[in-house]
Amino acid sequence: MSSTPDIVIIGSGVGGSTVAAGLASTGAEILILEAGDFIADRPENRDQRAIFQRGHFRPKEMWYEADGTAFNPGNYYNVGGNSKFYGAVLSRYRREDFEEIRHREGVSPAWPFPYEVLEPWYSRAEQMYEVRGSLGDDPTEPAHSVGYDYPPVPDEPPIADVRARLKAKGLHPFSLPLGVNVDAWMSKAKTPWDAHPNSRDGKMDAETAALLRAMEYPNVRLETNAKVTKLETDANGRIDRVRYRKNGDDLTVTPKLVILSAGAVQSAVLLLCSADARHPKGLANSSDQVGRNFMNHNSSAVIAVSPTFRNTSIYQKTFGFNDFYLSDGNGGPPLGNVQLLGRISAKVLKGSLPLVPEWLLQTITGHAIDFYAMSEDIPHPESRVRVDGARIVLQWQRTNWDAHLDLVEKLKSVLKSIGFPIVLSKPFDKRTPSHQCGTIRIGNDPASAPLDPYCRSYDHQNLFVVDASFLPTSAAVNPALTVASQALRVADHIASKDLQA
Repeated sequence: MSSTPDIVIIGSGVGGSTVAAGLASTGAEILILEAGDFIADRPENRDQRAIFQRGHFRPKEMWYEADGTAFNPGNYYNVGGNSKFYGAVLSRYRREDFEEIRHREGVSPAWPFPYEVLEPWYSRAEQMYEVRGSLGDDPTEPAHSVGYDYPPVPDEPPIADVRARLKAKGLHPFSLPLGVNVDAWMSKAKTPWDAHPNSRDGKMDAETAALLRAMEYPNVRLETNAKVTKLETDANGRIDRVRYRKNGDDLTVTPKLVILSAGAVQSAVLLLCSADARHPKGLANSSDQVGRNFMNHNSSAVIAVSPTFRNTSIYQKTFGFNDFYLSDGNGGPPLGNVQLLGRISAKVLKGSLPLVPEWLLQTITGHAIDFYAMSEDIPHPESRVRVDGARIVLQWQRTNWDAHLDLVEKLKSVLKSIGFPIVLSKPFDKRTPSHQCGTIRIGNDPASAPLDPYCRSYDHQNLFVVDASFLPTSAAVNPALTVASQALRVADHIASKDLQA
């Protein structure tokens, strides 16, 4: 492949891999630059002590709080991005999430287009990621023009019991839409898939569902261990050069189009680090919004324990409920989504409680079921990603936290009412990324948004940003499917507009 490809895609996560799959058939010469490498098929992939106690897969880097305090982020650099470790929940945003929503602590703004614009692309993304699911159980589910191609992943017996208890209480548990071939996953090793890396073992992540499809075309090439360091512009404001480092060498390519898909933090960092005399605040940043409006879901693990309940499940993560999603259940502001976590074992829990003997944790987890409570984080201009020399500074200003605490308390009350007398909770902090998004948002007004509704930079006509950065709101569901759907929509737009020019 030449040093002047038609398109360079920076990053191979859900955004980058899916847009590559959408563009592969055009014949355009596409180069994908990925900072990391493939996840090898190794014993550590299913070794819970390695993953959760020794941090085998955690990145070897530090980010910083606004006050200079260092912390180790949980962001991964590998082919497929963070999706290699995700729980494979591929939910649509609710229809209402595209509209203005008033929360207790502020307003979640409307998107620049309604749900109906993205709906056909949701269906295509669900087909690409082979989503397992069913319709009809969740009253908040938006309209689908196409049903799921695969039935839902089945509940294991203890999980089916808890689902029935919740339903008897008048709640509406529904099967999570999951991108996982559970038979293939379990045939490799009997572990959950949530937070466990996938080496083509049955989880439909960005690599297995989208990138491998794109790589079937001879015009698509992937270069691993290629860390992009700077974008440069010409006198007309177009991205002229992409500089990257590989094996100690500094290399350059000069594409016609650049698609930035490095993730909500790293995409913003690259644009800010690419500041020049013509763009002193960074590229794509005439609005001064790059890096701002960082969102990370308010989330907590909620563990319910009963001496009479025996949890023999392996993967567990098959249902959720949205009874408090659009309101608090009493006509008040929204609280959020509840879904099962992947099964928390003693080996997993000891990573958070290192002083507690594993045998005691085994006794507890054998009688427990684990939930994930998730609430919307509202965009705020002072919640932001900054750069300080070589340092990445993550200045996260949480919003809507009191509503999240109310969601946790409601969940605890529900679980106690169905036979779990002990319910514990633990919030996740920034060391555990909970769907980072929003730092380079789309919008109709270039004064307040860096990107137009097709993710094109208002400042640089040959630059697109296609990852969770573009999300104008975080909603309160997992964002991967929304990113993939917009990526397919953007790919179609590029193919019909830019590649035909």
